[in-house]
Amino acid sequence: MNVTVVLAFTANALVAVAKSVAAVLTGSPSMVAESAHSWADTGNEIFLLVADRRSRRRPDRTHPLGYGREAYVWSMFAAVGLFVAGAVVSVAHGVQQLTADEASESFTIAYVVLGIAFVLEGVSFLQAFRQVRGQADKLEHSVLRHTLDTSDPTLRAVFAEDSAALVGIVIAAAGIALHQVTGSPVYDAIGSILVGVLLAVVAFVLIDRNRRFLVGMEVASSIRASVMDRIAGMDEVSSVGYLHVEFVGPRRVFIVASVDLVGDASESAVADRLRSLEHRLELEDEVVEAVLTVSRPGSPPDAELDAAAD
Repeated sequence: MNVTVVLAFTANALVAVAKSVAAVLTGSPSMVAESAHSWADTGNEIFLLVADRRSRRRPDRTHPLGYGREAYVWSMFAAVGLFVAGAVVSVAHGVQQLTADEASESFTIAYVVLGIAFVLEGVSFLQAFRQVRGQADKLEHSVLRHTLDTSDPTLRAVFAEDSAALVGIVIAAAGIALHQVTGSPVYDAIGSILVGVLLAVVAFVLIDRNRRFLVGMEVASSIRASVMDRIAGMDEVSSVGYLHVEFVGPRRVFIVASVDLVGDASESAVADRLRSLEHRLELEDEVVEAVLTVSRPGSPPDAELDAAAD
């Protein structure tokens, strides 16, 4: 089970309860928005746990490339839930409170709950940040770039939601503080609206990234080059004529390549050698299936693809 997602679920559930109690006691629009935010995140973590579990199933006869893309489906549900249950509720409540009469508010309770929430969300964020940074360092990418490009939608969602949670807490605290200083509840209502806008932006980014992987997304050039080197480095391979590497799930790829084999063996021997090479590639945990065909001797990389396109 994904430790990062479980930790995020636990933190969000505790924070959601605390914020909801504070929202009832204070009547703060920003606190209402934050409680909606945390409940949306809590529900989303359930989707992410389902995504993580279902996507780990191995290929079978009905799904020869495995179930990895289920991770993007369930993560899409989570992103839509963040928009509907978080962004829409927060913005709508903030707009409603812009013209409402000033409500009695216990600022101390609000500050205490937001402080506790910041600590709990911070712990969850640090766990996700460490995991993202560790993977980014291996690929020599920045944390932001890896967050957007990673094939793991659950990690991206937790990192994005925890980041938004911390920023949302700061916005809510600022709105409540301005309300306390000026005596005008408008700032509190604006805080609620801003939290909703923040959640909408995060939700749209997550929806777009999941859409890209569901449609079909080729791996980054650095990963493609690594796979190319791996195949070209096999003793039986003289050259690689065509290579396509596509994500079919979190850290799972499907490889299609044409290769020029060393020597001039018969068709049956070539078929056996190709299947042996495919099997060796499929021993890698990241490779769901590899399909190799024979290319023209001396064909440069992607020459066959260019010819087909013409």
